[in-house]
Amino acid sequence: MAMMLDDEASDSELIGQAQEGDRDAFGRLVGRHYDFVYRVAYRWSGRKADAEDVAQDVCVRLGRAIRDYRGGGAFTTWLYAMTLNAARDLARKSARESAKVEAYGGHALIVGQAQVAEEDDPVDALWAAVRLLPDKQREAVLLVYGEGLNHAAAAETMAISEATVSWHIHEAKKRLKILMRSAGEV
Repeated sequence: MAMMLDDEASDSELIGQAQEGDRDAFGRLVGRHYDFVYRVAYRWSGRKADAEDVAQDVCVRLGRAIRDYRGGGAFTTWLYAMTLNAARDLARKSARESAKVEAYGGHALIVGQAQVAEEDDPVDALWAAVRLLPDKQREAVLLVYGEGLNHAAAAETMAISEATVSWHIHEAKKRLKILMRSAGEV
């Protein structure tokens, strides 16, 4: 039997092989989806270093969790949820570390956490404003506008109803309009 090239093997074939312990298949699967994971992490955090940390963490988590993947939904949906969980974990860890610094009386300046008004590129300013939204609104905007999913696919990924996704998008647009006006962008 001839060896399949990377672009010939489907995700499900690579997943099946990886679940059986094939490290090459796992590596190809990670390589195929690494940019997606990094892009989601970057849009969530807004910092390259954090996005790289999240992407690496997801790769490690994926190595432990791939055997448990059952294929009930799209692999990218499962991977997206794993990426958001890793991003939230990093944010919680960062918040704990910041609280420790403040508890000792230090005034830590967190490098790279620019305010919306400081952004030069309107697109960067908009994504910075998106990162200020409540989690569910941020997720909905990230999925629909960042990843190009329709409301139904975003609902499946977020494990909520399509109507709830639509409501989160509506509320996010209202908040973003206010944020962008206060930053002088609109």
